[in-house]
Amino acid sequence: MITVRAVPILSDNYAWLVHDAPSGATAIVDPAEEAPILAAIEAAGGRLDLILLTHHHADHIAAADAVRARTGARMVGARADAHRLPRLDAAVAEGDTVRLGGAAARVLDTPGHTVGHIAYVFDDPSVLLCGDTLFSLGCGRLLEGTAAQMFASLRKFAGLADDTLVCCGHEYTESNARFAVHADPGNAALAAYAAQVTAKRAAGQATVPSRLGEERACNPFLRAADVATLADLRARKDNFR
Repeated sequence: MITVRAVPILSDNYAWLVHDAPSGATAIVDPAEEAPILAAIEAAGGRLDLILLTHHHADHIAAADAVRARTGARMVGARADAHRLPRLDAAVAEGDTVRLGGAAARVLDTPGHTVGHIAYVFDDPSVLLCGDTLFSLGCGRLLEGTAAQMFASLRKFAGLADDTLVCCGHEYTESNARFAVHADPGNAALAAYAAQVTAKRAAGQATVPSRLGEERACNPFLRAADVATLADLRARKDNFR
């Protein structure tokens, strides 16, 4: 049985602390700022076994080596991106499994935002650690990959349960909601969700993790029926003000 909690870092990033209760094993996902990461680890018992990286951008890996030096944790990241990640103790790709105590995460290749992006999926409970592939009410910018790659990556989440926790890398939901409502104005579920997001942010609360069922009902990128639709949405979002 794992638990997961967000660790706010930098200006709008989240690292994620994942804990396997029976064994005490703990992982951190995308540690980009040392002090709050180490404070969160200490508050959780002081143990860190794994550092899980989703992609190579500095706002996801900047403190990874420093955290490893302080904790002795093993570094896990994408085999395809090993040349631009910190030195990996385990280089993984889709089909591989990462053990955290008695729990296990499946690795998915999720290119689009970057060409070497990966995600991790735990099953008890269902947790999707998706970096910058899927956001609440959005998806990552296509900085290296294509719309076709992003569409295929998002489709890989189709088999996950509606109650899956979507643990993404940024607090982008409020701005994503403004575009989503603009793009899908007749979606009543989206309108209600956007109002909840506005209230949470006004109260200084995080909007993530969200639930995958909510994203399926409200997220225009996850709801895109084909590559052309996703490409059009992404282009419009990139220019939306």
